[in-house]
Amino acid sequence: MARRAEDSSPQPAVNNFAAQKMKGGEKLLRPRHVPAGRIALDGSRSRVPNLTKVSRSSPARLAAPVPKSERTIAREAPGIRLTEDRATMHNQKGTSMKSWNQITHYAGFDWARDHHLVVVLDQQGQIVADFQFEHSVEGWKSFGEKTARFGNLAVAIETSQGAAVDQLLQQEYTVYPVNPAAAASYRQRKAPSGTKTDHLDGWSLADALRVDGHGWKPLQPMDELSAQLRLLCRDEVALIEQRTQLVNQLQQALVEYYPAALEAFEDWTNPSTWDFIIEFPTPEALVKARKRRWEKFLHTHRLWRTETAEKRLAIFSQADQFKASAPVTKAKSQLAISLCKLLRTLQQQLDEYRKQIEALFKSHPDHDLFGSLPGAKQVLAPRLLGAIGSDPGRYASLQVLQCIAGTAPISFESGRSAKPKSAGPATNSCAIPFICGPIVFAKPVLGAKPTTGRNAKTG
Repeated sequence: MARRAEDSSPQPAVNNFAAQKMKGGEKLLRPRHVPAGRIALDGSRSRVPNLTKVSRSSPARLAAPVPKSERTIAREAPGIRLTEDRATMHNQKGTSMKSWNQITHYAGFDWARDHHLVVVLDQQGQIVADFQFEHSVEGWKSFGEKTARFGNLAVAIETSQGAAVDQLLQQEYTVYPVNPAAAASYRQRKAPSGTKTDHLDGWSLADALRVDGHGWKPLQPMDELSAQLRLLCRDEVALIEQRTQLVNQLQQALVEYYPAALEAFEDWTNPSTWDFIIEFPTPEALVKARKRRWEKFLHTHRLWRTETAEKRLAIFSQADQFKASAPVTKAKSQLAISLCKLLRTLQQQLDEYRKQIEALFKSHPDHDLFGSLPGAKQVLAPRLLGAIGSDPGRYASLQVLQCIAGTAPISFESGRSAKPKSAGPATNSCAIPFICGPIVFAKPVLGAKPTTGRNAKTG
């Protein structure tokens, strides 16, 4: 290369940190350089390959860092985040739905387990189709044939999930899910007397979509990874609820014949307690086992604690002093053993679910973003990702997401009284139980303010 003349003016320093001022024709900026100077333009760097005096540097990460939390590190884990702060949300394109101006016919879909009823209205509110079909291959084929003549058809249905919604989305219908409370109000608007029939439900949904649907938001299909993760998390929660029911039944059985076991252990979701009942099913069997087996059990299951060992051993030695009658002991011990074996099997399936969820979450493009949320970690982060999804365009604003999650207050005004009410926590463990609803996606609630920090309890 030609050497620059000695009397020529020096070139200004290159600013390799001016990432926010980059233009379309400018290069990706690199770290470890002085912040002052100009932006490096195309062609401004040497074209000579493998310069010996130049050290290699890695490209700067495109995502801006997320503010770190100052929470205290959890006692049971080395950190409160699953990943580092290095990801942004991927806006994945879903199936495009018909716009409201394109809709010419409105269907009310009253779903059931084995059959469905459909009422179709035109733009003037006249019923142009009214039929029922079975939930089967032939039934859904007939549904497609009967609705084919309505090219621009929108469907209102009283749910946002399930087999019927899945079939409608697969066939690329524009679906408007309706909150059950809103659906009941629409039905009452049509029949104030309280009459309820399948035809009335379908008709009221179709007419509500025709009259009020312009303010509703259609259900957007989720990408495959997010949809699978959501279903796995929901099924995992359902299995956990079943485990809780079995644990409650086990504790009730122990109250009736084995109070010493309840006194010795507190956490009956721990598999070690189920093994205890299987190995020592009755108070008599526990006392007969003697101290050496008690100590071996506690050590084997890692339950030996200096502060609790002596107390537990004392309880074991006196277990048969307060017991039930022989018939009760024989019957309830059999029930307790059966419940413990069921819990063991159920826990194995929960562990398998957890492995699949963690593997799927790790492969998701938004893993780093949700994993970096303070306090999320292994359990909550996948559930949040499955509930919220990977497309932020599904939510018109942050307040919409708050309303769906159940954390936004509800305004209540009557005469001179005006006060916000708390919507209460979401019933679904994923924090967002019902993605949709015309009330949610209409205008924001007047007077509602986000509840964060100190005012979260008071609303």
